[in-house]
Amino acid sequence: MTVDLHGPMARRTRNTEVLLVLGVSLGQSAIYALVRIIARLTEDRPLSQQTATLNASQSDRPWLDLTYQLLGIGFALVPVLLAVHLLNRDPGDARRLLGLDARRPGTDLALGAALAAAIGLPGLALFWAAARLGINATVVPAGLPDLWWAVPVLILAAAQNAILEEVVVVGYLVTRLRELAWRTATVIAASAVLRGSYHLYQGIGAFVGNAVMGVVFALVFLRTRRVLPLVIAHTLLDIVAFVGYALVPPDWLDWL
Repeated sequence: MTVDLHGPMARRTRNTEVLLVLGVSLGQSAIYALVRIIARLTEDRPLSQQTATLNASQSDRPWLDLTYQLLGIGFALVPVLLAVHLLNRDPGDARRLLGLDARRPGTDLALGAALAAAIGLPGLALFWAAARLGINATVVPAGLPDLWWAVPVLILAAAQNAILEEVVVVGYLVTRLRELAWRTATVIAASAVLRGSYHLYQGIGAFVGNAVMGVVFALVFLRTRRVLPLVIAHTLLDIVAFVGYALVPPDWLDWL
């Protein structure tokens, strides 16, 4: 049955749904990140002397650590399934609506790779500048032990981040806000600010860089109606960051 989005009850239902989806996923992360950056900024040490570790080890027992890592990756994808399920309750196929199907594999892959290249190099420059200006913490992209499963887990973590963020923050959120008749510029701003907000724990530079990325990704989605290229681009960016950090010699990291 089609929901009448013009009725006040239907609009309240949609608004509540959006808040709940964000509340169990990246909206919650944004609140924690805001609290964390306030805590960082009020510490005795400057922000540039603090560290934000991604993909940290969860146990000094390797198999238990691996179990925790895989559980974390798996459960982080539950909000994605929830968002797709909620979109599927309306007439139509949510995968097709979001552009998550395999209709255009070559085009999606090419666009994803192009986006990764276009965003990656300026992103590195912004990251370097933010570090020199002291408005970012020192980010450690990979804190896993040097074990056989570390690189596969980092690749899975990169894919998980990409799927969660692009489906929820771009595909789902943009779709729902458009249904609620938000203006296009406001929709793009909301998606971009949310993306920047849950990266605030890394610093002000991370907020700015990810917000800019959010604007680009939202515009691409509105033009193509395809989330898959965004997932591919984000996965490639995170794989380079996570795996590259884990494999680069320590002397190089010190120089960077």
